[in-house]
Amino acid sequence: MFVDTAKVSLKAGKGGDGAVSFRHEIYIPKGGPDGGDGGKGGDIIFRADRNTNTLVDFRFTPILTAEDGKNGSGQRSAGRSGKDLIVDVPVGTVVYRISELSSSENIRDNGSEIASEPRNDGRERSGSKKNLIADLTTDGAEVIVARGGSGGFGNAHFKSSTRQAPIIAEVGEPGEEFTAELELKSMADVGLVGLPNAGKSTFLSVVSNAKPEIADYPFTTITPNLGVATIDEHDILIADIPGLIEGASEGKGLGHDFLRHVDRTAVLLHLVDVYNDDAGEAYQTIRNELEKYSDLASRPEIVALTKCEGVDNDIIKMQTASILAKNPAAKVYAISSSAHQGLTELLRELKQSLTSAGEDTWGTPFELDENGGKVSAGPVERKHFIKGEVSAGPVEGEMPVISLSPDTLKDTWQVEKLDEDHFKVTGEKIEKFARRTDLNNYASVNRLRDIMKKMGIRAELTTKGAKPESIIEIAGKEFTLVEDW
Repeated sequence: MFVDTAKVSLKAGKGGDGAVSFRHEIYIPKGGPDGGDGGKGGDIIFRADRNTNTLVDFRFTPILTAEDGKNGSGQRSAGRSGKDLIVDVPVGTVVYRISELSSSENIRDNGSEIASEPRNDGRERSGSKKNLIADLTTDGAEVIVARGGSGGFGNAHFKSSTRQAPIIAEVGEPGEEFTAELELKSMADVGLVGLPNAGKSTFLSVVSNAKPEIADYPFTTITPNLGVATIDEHDILIADIPGLIEGASEGKGLGHDFLRHVDRTAVLLHLVDVYNDDAGEAYQTIRNELEKYSDLASRPEIVALTKCEGVDNDIIKMQTASILAKNPAAKVYAISSSAHQGLTELLRELKQSLTSAGEDTWGTPFELDENGGKVSAGPVERKHFIKGEVSAGPVEGEMPVISLSPDTLKDTWQVEKLDEDHFKVTGEKIEKFARRTDLNNYASVNRLRDIMKKMGIRAELTTKGAKPESIIEIAGKEFTLVEDW
């Protein structure tokens, strides 16, 4: 069964807790702290595999969980790190992180201006949005989509000249946990476009060993079909994708179910039925939808008039002229798939266009050697999910935007007064410390209070009216501003 979309819950491994332990050996009265650190939680890694061609497995395993890190122990023994969970996905899989919209985003997103726009921007209308976190376009590429939590430090980590017997140990951080949406965009050299019943499936079945469903009614193809055509000892991967109709870029008909797959192809083969009343109008209908969706209209394109067996040459010339009137630069071929007419010349033109485009099957960049063979441009590396991007600089004609560096942003924090005796502190660095604090260990909580004092957070809380018994909330953990004796 072909499945090209899926939702899955991801839960990376939790980091192991650090240990509070002291060395106890005979004749050594002052052994000192020897609690080991907790192990790191396992990551969830998606790996592109060209032998996997559907997302159906995620329908049966909608929850993916990586192994937790083990706790530290005495004798400075660190806990074992959790095993990474490596999941094979088809080449061409796009991974989005689903998150809730803020109130201001909901207001804007539900406005008439945005609601009237085509929904091809990755945003949903139901109070949530999709953020792109991975795009696996190369066979063997690996991306960490959910990071495991860091292990907590044991009390041996906190030993110093003034604190020789610390009873502080950190708990492990939770791993990333969220819902992800997966979309499969077929990776092919050539994408077949055209109105329904233009002869796409017939063409693919003749030039390759693919067996798509063929019938004399529109929308016969409802899922993408892939086939490999061989010409002059060169293989061309061709995708037969559901047909378009006018308004498909706005979701009509099969809409984005088609456009999502054709978006990956390097060259478009536009098939037009020679029996159309006006081939130029049929051609222009598809061109309009490609232009509305993305940059598909700028892709290299070859046009083929189909079903030309037994058709008078004057009709073929008339239909060709109609297409050229819409696009004078178009390369138009007259073919007949059932009669095997004009197919060799068309496939050679496709091969030449792919060589000029410089992309191999599966979207892998390549270079040509001295004999005209394809040479990989470089090895595949594992990539890590990085939150946010750094701008390369202002665009010409725009005002430069001054912003803090990523390292500085980590140290920033904000205090929000929820009610009279309840305050919430947010900020990447202070939340990380809070997540690793064991609220059942008073020494650990006092350490967090000291960190807040050094960062200036305690002074800001006092300014906003916080009292010693006020509740402070950080990263979902609550404690009083001053230790309650």
